[in-house]
Amino acid sequence: MSRRIRYVPPGGALVEVTCRTLQSRQLLRPSPLLREITLGILGRAQKRSGVAIHAFVFLATHYHLLVSVADADQLADFVGYLNSNLAREVGRLYEWKEKVWGRRYQGILVSEEEEAQVERLSYLVRQGCKEGLVSDPLEWPGATSWQAMLDESPLTGTWFDRTAECLVRRKGRAVGDREFTEAECVVLTPLPAWTHLEPEVQRERLRELLDLARAEAKALKRETGREPLGREAVLRQDPYRAAVGSTRSPAPLVHAASRRVRLAYREAYRLFTLAYRRAAEQLRAGLTSVAFPEGCFPPPGPFLRPVAA
Repeated sequence: MSRRIRYVPPGGALVEVTCRTLQSRQLLRPSPLLREITLGILGRAQKRSGVAIHAFVFLATHYHLLVSVADADQLADFVGYLNSNLAREVGRLYEWKEKVWGRRYQGILVSEEEEAQVERLSYLVRQGCKEGLVSDPLEWPGATSWQAMLDESPLTGTWFDRTAECLVRRKGRAVGDREFTEAECVVLTPLPAWTHLEPEVQRERLRELLDLARAEAKALKRETGREPLGREAVLRQDPYRAAVGSTRSPAPLVHAASRRVRLAYREAYRLFTLAYRRAAEQLRAGLTSVAFPEGCFPPPGPFLRPVAA
């Protein structure tokens, strides 16, 4: 049982979702078409699962989402639908025959503290700038929520109904590139810690985070003496190439601003895993009536051998 994807506290939680491509290849390299497709899939996944999306950014090698979910099942359904459909479209677009994702997604809890939630939003905003790719988060050509969060512009993409296409092709009829498409919209909601703020105050705080990301890009330029790669160069990158200098840090159980809250989450998770393991041991011992803790994914039951007559 992975601690990063299978536990959501009772009542739901804010979660930062991250998923990386195979070997950090740039298979999500932005293009106008991939941005349109990504927004379409994200909107369809949101509509069918009901998650609240607060912010997102899709880089060339990975993506980040800030979402609120009711439980682990809703999170798994949402991300599973997003990843499976996006992988198929990326394979089609870039003629990639292997798998797209390097491993399962990470879903890390974010505490109810405003400092913790703003810190994670700031981390998402800095994507692309801290790597020296663009000098401004608004310059990133891939799918992001920043412009829509600033001016409430619609986040509209296109859902390509590949099932309908396939059925028609099997009948021997040619299919147009956009014959089976639907418009899908991604609906954004404020951070849970910002729901009490007026919309203009929320936008002002986002502008402050954008300014911090721009300042970081300028500092990186002074330190390295190199200009950011730039929007046009990002669009020309080879999607098959692995990103240079891609680093990963150990994922925490929860993003929290205070030690007290962090320890409280850890204790809740300890009790959850203790109950899970006890139930799993009973299941392995052959008991069929086993009570697993609420909000988990129980393992499949043991094989039931027929009783000899």
